[in-house]
Amino acid sequence: MNVLLTGVGGQGVVLASFVLSHVAMSEGYDVKQSEVHGMAQRGGSVTSHFRFGDKVWSPLVPEGTADLLMAFEALEGLRYVHWLKPGGVLVYNALRINPSPVSAGLASYPDDVDGLIRAAWPNTKCVNANELAAKAGTVKAANVAMLGAISSTLPFALGTWEEVIRKAVPPKTVEVNLEAFRLGAAGASTSDTDCSTR
Repeated sequence: MNVLLTGVGGQGVVLASFVLSHVAMSEGYDVKQSEVHGMAQRGGSVTSHFRFGDKVWSPLVPEGTADLLMAFEALEGLRYVHWLKPGGVLVYNALRINPSPVSAGLASYPDDVDGLIRAAWPNTKCVNANELAAKAGTVKAANVAMLGAISSTLPFALGTWEEVIRKAVPPKTVEVNLEAFRLGAAGASTSDTDCSTR
């Protein structure tokens, strides 16, 4: 199975990829994973390629072959939607982070990113991961809320997710992160999410 994670620096894409890799390995899958950092600072684009199966040879997900695209920021989801294969699923966080050209006044952020995403890819689910993480106790757990949101699309047991999350996050944040994961899973199963970016 091919999964592409995308977001911007500082959103926890790398930790989410680490958790995914260890969950898959814990369940006996062969795993390959690779990260690409656009800018080595907060705000730069970050992607992580994650592949698992009986035997995986390459860590890179070829364009047009992703079963799942997990976007931590809405515009990043739109930018990478072409990575999905026919029938693939896009799960994105309804969050707006202005890229550098927008912040510099050289470009504008699209008004209706959700509409553009759904026009490009109907098999889409949005989640307000930042709001769910804040409800759990800290917005810093938004990446784990996103993991919860995709958990039903992957063949991994809930107990494995929880065990790996417990080991991957700082001890003081375990319960908050587990709650963010649960809220993300519940949030992905509802259809009344407000997908307007904020």
